[in-house]
Amino acid sequence: MLKRILSFFSLCLLLILNSSCFDILEEINLNKDGSGTMVFTINMSKSKTKLASMMLLDSINGYKIPSEDDIALALNDVVAHLKKAKGISNIEQRKDLENYIFSVSCDFDAIGSLNGLTSKLIQDQNKRENTNFETSNFAYSPSEMVFERKFTYDSSIKKSFDHLKKEDKKVFQDASFTAIYRFEDLVGNSSNTAAKIAPSKKAVMLRVDAMSFIFGQKTIQNKIKLINSK
Repeated sequence: MLKRILSFFSLCLLLILNSSCFDILEEINLNKDGSGTMVFTINMSKSKTKLASMMLLDSINGYKIPSEDDIALALNDVVAHLKKAKGISNIEQRKDLENYIFSVSCDFDAIGSLNGLTSKLIQDQNKRENTNFETSNFAYSPSEMVFERKFTYDSSIKKSFDHLKKEDKKVFQDASFTAIYRFEDLVGNSSNTAAKIAPSKKAVMLRVDAMSFIFGQKTIQNKIKLINSK
């Protein structure tokens, strides 16, 4: 399974490094009991004209360009194997090859189940890169009504960025990561000062530009305290 996950994300990385802009969106709808749904999306639609021209070539800037069939097959393969993960169900993939938008969604019995999807991938990456980078993960306490998006910054993030070619670094200048968390209960407060609480008090949005994230100036870490909506 690990090889298939690496294969798909490697294809996405090749497209990202040859686009001029991309956005990553993480969405979680959390139920009172800790179950819920998650959608993870990579959106490169702002660069679709450039990507469409690029994919007519065999390679560019030393990178082999994946075909649409390569992307579709890799994504299908990843989803098929993720369906075997414990506590995860209803895994689906959506691909818009005209606008270069790719997403994977799933239901989870407990939010901790999401951590298992990436732990082996991160551990393998750490071994190959010889780093101690910690995987980001999620936690939720129904009794305390506290949701956490955990993340610990590691200098290896910047080191990996520094190793990129000059032209590849430019890709991240307009890139961003956005997290949207929706709840059945009301949001009391959010620890990340950059996060915004929706007027309905039932959702929190956080947008972090890639460069601030890479240099450790901003974080995706957040602790959200909920209040019973009854």
